[in-house]
Amino acid sequence: MAPQMSMRALLAGLLALLPAGASAQVESNPNLGKAEGQCRPNEAGPAVIITAVGLKDRQGLLRAELYPANEQDFLEDDNILINAGKTFRRVEIKLPPSGPVQLCIRTPGPGPYTLSMLHDRDANLKFGLSSDGVGFPNNPRLGLSKPKAAAVRFDTGPGLTQISIRLNYRRGLFSFGPLKDR
Repeated sequence: MAPQMSMRALLAGLLALLPAGASAQVESNPNLGKAEGQCRPNEAGPAVIITAVGLKDRQGLLRAELYPANEQDFLEDDNILINAGKTFRRVEIKLPPSGPVQLCIRTPGPGPYTLSMLHDRDANLKFGLSSDGVGFPNNPRLGLSKPKAAAVRFDTGPGLTQISIRLNYRRGLFSFGPLKDR
């Protein structure tokens, strides 16, 4: 009986990593928020330049999603946020074969936000627990639950704001963490 309790606790923790609406029957449209989030050539801002570090490899896509800076809306389903007139932006890039990995995401204006980054290694537009990487601003330690919005909150100014996010990958059964330096 004890092993089943552990498995339930593990599954509950893992499900907490998924966006709140992920279990709903209506799937999110992968294009929601892209038009608003895409930076323009010679972007002046307000926008965030994100440098991704600690990538496992250069396979697949890198996706960043911008959310309001509160617990209720952090990692909420994109359809829900957009229908409520709340901030949601998304940007995806194919990983370059070499060099620094940066992407740019526009913000509605200066102020506080939260953000998530996904290294979608198989480019299937879904989080793969055993293979994909995740990261957040301020690089909080990850267990088997999503971080609090306050831990990943950051502020943007009227121009370009630079942040760095270290990706975390599954390590064993019970945790996520950055890869060891090679």
